[in-house]
Amino acid sequence: MKQFTNGNHTILLGDVIDVLESEAVPDQTVDLVFADPPYNIGKNFNGLRDKWSNQEAYCNWIARWIDLCVKKLKPKGSLYLMCATQCFAQLDIILQKHLTILSRIVWHYDSSGVQAKKHFGSLWEPIFHCVKDSKDYVFNAQDILIEAKTGAKRKLIDYRKPVPSRYNEKKVPGNTWYFPRVRYRMPEYENHPTQKPLSLLERIVAASSNPGNLVLDPFAGTFSTAHAAAKLGRKSVNIEINEEYVEIGLRRLGITEKHKGKVLHKPVKSYGGKYSRPAETFSLFKK
Repeated sequence: MKQFTNGNHTILLGDVIDVLESEAVPDQTVDLVFADPPYNIGKNFNGLRDKWSNQEAYCNWIARWIDLCVKKLKPKGSLYLMCATQCFAQLDIILQKHLTILSRIVWHYDSSGVQAKKHFGSLWEPIFHCVKDSKDYVFNAQDILIEAKTGAKRKLIDYRKPVPSRYNEKKVPGNTWYFPRVRYRMPEYENHPTQKPLSLLERIVAASSNPGNLVLDPFAGTFSTAHAAAKLGRKSVNIEINEEYVEIGLRRLGITEKHKGKVLHKPVKSYGGKYSRPAETFSLFKK
């Protein structure tokens, strides 16, 4: 395991279970965990596929590191887990053994190319919002308000009130969230197959942590969680097994401009097609 830090933000290069079982992240020190693990659907992560022998083996692996993440959380801590629709039900059961699930969120988005022709294509991903203590947890409602069309646009009057008045113009988001997926031409794009939108991470970090709090991302990827944490005045610890993705974090968090003699820079975009090397068939992750 290698460690890189600038004081407020730390990157740990290594396998998620090995890192969490070590003392690199002490127990009960984390305020918020955001986990976006591989989905077990065969994605190409820099030449390696996220594929387990079967769904049971995958869910057992998920259960192992979730148990470790829960130990890292403070008593008032929160955990968000993203997953594939294929294992949504199994992970719901696993999470309920450790935490209270407050919300089952649907992140939906527009199509990105050809969709299924023999069934209804999937245009959403689940996000679980969980807490350790269902009676005492952080939720900054005022920091994530969105427009309430009834009051802001339709300007309807609520006549049920003692003094009739217009409906509120702002509201807390419901559990269906629309954020566009990160596309190649977007400024925030990084060379990663499952990058999540910064705006989605900002909502989660703002809602379930406070300035100065510590955010843990056990599958850092493009380090959008850490980027959101830094932008909102939080600290972060980030675990990543792929050194090329770690270089994204080193650059985005301003930890260093060079790594192993290489100058770190954003992806050079040709807009005429990208080179992607074929994936090997073995798993990048421990079973």
